Amino acid sequence: MQHPNPPHAVPCLFMRGGTSKGPFFNERDLPADIAKRNQVLLAIMGSPDKRQIDGLGGAHPLTSKLGIVRPGNVPGVDLEFLFAQLQPDHDMVDTTPNCGNMLAAVVPYALESGMLHATSDTTTLRVLTLNTNMQCDITVQTPLGPNGQRFVADTGEARIDGVPGTSAPIQIQFLNTAGSVCGKLLPTGQVKDHVKVLPTDSHNGFEPFGLEVTCIDNGMPLVLFKASDMGVSGYESAEALNANAELKTRIEATRLQVSVLMGLGDVSQKNYPKMTMIAPPKQGGTLTTRSFIPHVCHDAIGVLAAVTVGTAGVLRGSVCDGVALMPIGVRQTLSIEHPTGEFSVALQTREAPDLPGGHEVMQAALLRTARLLMRGQAMVPAHIWNSGDKK
Repeated sequence: MQHPNPPHAVPCLFMRGGTSKGPFFNERDLPADIAKRNQVLLAIMGSPDKRQIDGLGGAHPLTSKLGIVRPGNVPGVDLEFLFAQLQPDHDMVDTTPNCGNMLAAVVPYALESGMLHATSDTTTLRVLTLNTNMQCDITVQTPLGPNGQRFVADTGEARIDGVPGTSAPIQIQFLNTAGSVCGKLLPTGQVKDHVKVLPTDSHNGFEPFGLEVTCIDNGMPLVLFKASDMGVSGYESAEALNANAELKTRIEATRLQVSVLMGLGDVSQKNYPKMTMIAPPKQGGTLTTRSFIPHVCHDAIGVLAAVTVGTAGVLRGSVCDGVALMPIGVRQTLSIEHPTGEFSVALQTREAPDLPGGHEVMQAALLRTARLLMRGQAMVPAHIWNSGDKK
């Protein structure tokens, strides 16, 4: 029997990008109207529902993400990417921040979907992230297969902590990340701020306390602070920190207050700024981190968060002073430790006595991996797809 009101099928590829995963779509296959598109995306992911049981979401912020891709419309740009962050238990589709992990899957998606085609053993494409107008060059391996056609390699020796096994390397060279959301690298104009955190109506139960923070945005707005200033070591597991209700209350109260200093206004319904606790390295790296995204402690650390943390480490006078073990030289590879391993970031810097912190980051590069997990169609209930259509 024919379905009287069949669901609408939206072509998609389900991709892992770095330590995140989610469906990727060709922009042309989604509604042009943003409000309707967002309702469709919420239905596809199964939000709002903390288990996302009726959708593709994985009941966690890291697996409640998606990508929308189109061919480049800007001279010199091959692909344009819109990242969307959803939350399991909220009806919000946030396209304001970047996600460097999902960014790693953009070129593989374009090649796997036939949007663009590989012509050599490696393929480098320039990608414009529409969320923040950031550009980067992404290089993937595209060898010849036995049938004489090129394919996206998904096997290799590249390993990233937070993902089991190894895979083919994907290199990301960022071109313009400073001030991605806030408009400038140091949104408050200071390398370090001293704030007095006060309880809010929804976050009471603690006494006001003083805190030193570094507010910085080199691809992702972050607020960095020492774990010891919050009464923890910074080496706790993500599970332990997520179970620490008092700590999370203090961190969220800090986030809501400091965001105003950063020019971000009321962020109570936003996914940024991320809150990152730091401690001295414990595994031979540069710095230990525990990153909240923003209310759940990340099992690892986001790509652009790692770039931004590394940048803070370069700046003299930041909260990283006396905590981070920084390498010497203008070309530095920083090992950012996190709950499940480390994340290496390559920075090229220059002395800049006229700038706060005395240094400027000229280039940031890193290594990620990605893999196509499934290709198919996401089924959208007819009443949602047809909502707003004229009868």
